[in-house]
Amino acid sequence: MSLRRLSNASRSLSASSLKDKLGKLTTNPIVPKVAGALQANIDFVPARIPRKRRLQMLAVALWSIAIPIAVVVFLFLCSYPPLWPFLLAYHVWVNFVDGAAEHGGRMSRWFRSAKMWTYFADYYPASFLKARLNADLPPDRPYLFGYHPHGIIGMGAIATFATEATGFSAAFPGIKPHLLTLASNFTIPFYRDMILAMGICSVSKKSCSNILQSGPGSAITIVVGGATESLSAHPGTADLTLRRRLGFIKLAIRNGADLVPVFSFGENDIYEQMPNEPGTTVYKLQQKFKAVFGFTLPLFHGRGLLNYNLGLMPYRRQIVAVIGRPIPVTRTENPTLEEVMAVQKLYIEELERIWHTYKDVFAKTRTRELHIIA
Repeated sequence: MSLRRLSNASRSLSASSLKDKLGKLTTNPIVPKVAGALQANIDFVPARIPRKRRLQMLAVALWSIAIPIAVVVFLFLCSYPPLWPFLLAYHVWVNFVDGAAEHGGRMSRWFRSAKMWTYFADYYPASFLKARLNADLPPDRPYLFGYHPHGIIGMGAIATFATEATGFSAAFPGIKPHLLTLASNFTIPFYRDMILAMGICSVSKKSCSNILQSGPGSAITIVVGGATESLSAHPGTADLTLRRRLGFIKLAIRNGADLVPVFSFGENDIYEQMPNEPGTTVYKLQQKFKAVFGFTLPLFHGRGLLNYNLGLMPYRRQIVAVIGRPIPVTRTENPTLEEVMAVQKLYIEELERIWHTYKDVFAKTRTRELHIIA
């Protein structure tokens, strides 16, 4: 037999062998079971969906990964030596010169009105509603909006108070809203400049007082429950961390700012969180994490760009923030505990009134009633 024939025979055997192996693989009972499980558990997005829905997903995805994008871009620029003097100047500006986060930010009406935010709000969709159609807020005084519940991230608060996508300024002319967040967010390069343009500021006491004292119509929005409340953010529930939160009420009294309760129906529904009731393994791990680091994180999931039930993007579930009636506050430099508790009582009553008025409209699938857990 010639060398060429031997080579051809060898190739035929190899091809035959490979075909046999592939045949065995496809007939292996494990493979179709795994494939079937994936198909059964992951609901993939159809290949053809309206362009508008794709843009909505893109807007939410970009916001969800805005911090990683900002960090990666900054590190990439740091790898280019000619830019080092500019980056050093930017670092000095951010950390030692710029105090915008404590003094009302650098709100840009143009940026807040950008089309991206319309897609962002329409994704859920997110909107707001006045508790009473004629419940306007006179722009002759400052306001402190208390937003409930926190949810996992507070997407409804962003759509309503940090953008013009839901029409806040048109509904409340003369009111200048500032959503507040942790001061650490303003140390992230480039990301800080974006949120400052949205009117977002630091939640420090100094920042709150500076904004509320900046003139009539100034307003701040505090997501009262904070990270602690995010651990209670399960679909169908409304468990609030509020009873012990007296700081924001004292702040309102000291600055003469009327308190406006806001309850956001659907905020807890846009993510699924692992069961973490007291006694569960997840709860114990979260408490140990908190003991070591001083804070803890919810273990949650949502959907992805290419599927409907696996990923870190929020689900498309309606969010409606109901803005309650303002609670008049008399300015007092050093309010007594009795004065603070009296205002808190009125605040909670208005929050409960909002819940009972609209729960059968916007919380039809609730699993339990509004509950103030702490």
